[in-house]
Amino acid sequence: MTRGGQKETGEGPERRCIVSGEVGPKAGLIRFVAGPDGQVVPDVLGRLPGRGFWVTSTREALDRAAAKGLFSRAARTKVTTPAELADLIEGMLARRVVELISLTRKAGLAVTGYEKVKDWLVNGTATVLIQASDGSERGKSKLRPPEKTGLFIGCLTAQEIGLAFGREHAIHGALAAGGLSNRVVEEAARLAGLRGGAGQHDGGETAGEDTKTA
Repeated sequence: MTRGGQKETGEGPERRCIVSGEVGPKAGLIRFVAGPDGQVVPDVLGRLPGRGFWVTSTREALDRAAAKGLFSRAARTKVTTPAELADLIEGMLARRVVELISLTRKAGLAVTGYEKVKDWLVNGTATVLIQASDGSERGKSKLRPPEKTGLFIGCLTAQEIGLAFGREHAIHGALAAGGLSNRVVEEAARLAGLRGGAGQHDGGETAGEDTKTA
């Protein structure tokens, strides 16, 4: 995953997007199934029974699939689409990423706070850098993703990162190798797709303040 939150590797099982027709890793797509009530059901965890169909994890793809009747075509039956589908899935993915980071923290493989994150980056413990999309660009620029992986998650807000670490808010976080860290990266990549690559350090306006304890 680059600073924009997009995973660069193409490893893992691949599926075809019903919108673009392109084949790509499952980690970059959202699975759907037709529910018993005739409504499209997003299967974020990929565990629901039934024939699945896949859409690239972007708002544009999801909106087009709903507007063009592509879900019905893929399901081979008439199905309805939940209102505000992209918003629904974004919320599901955000909760999923927060939950996974929290579990990683409980396993001792995640830290927050500027100094702790900096130490992990310096000593090579960190394999993923996490920074809040609404943190100050000046403050975030003081830390760089691990050289050995280049992995960065920048699609979460300070409130969401804080929730994962049991705080009101947090700007910086880091993950070590092992445990659920790879899953965090994959799910965050899908969330970043829906949030338009939120978190890129592009020199834009700052939003929120950076602190040494965040």
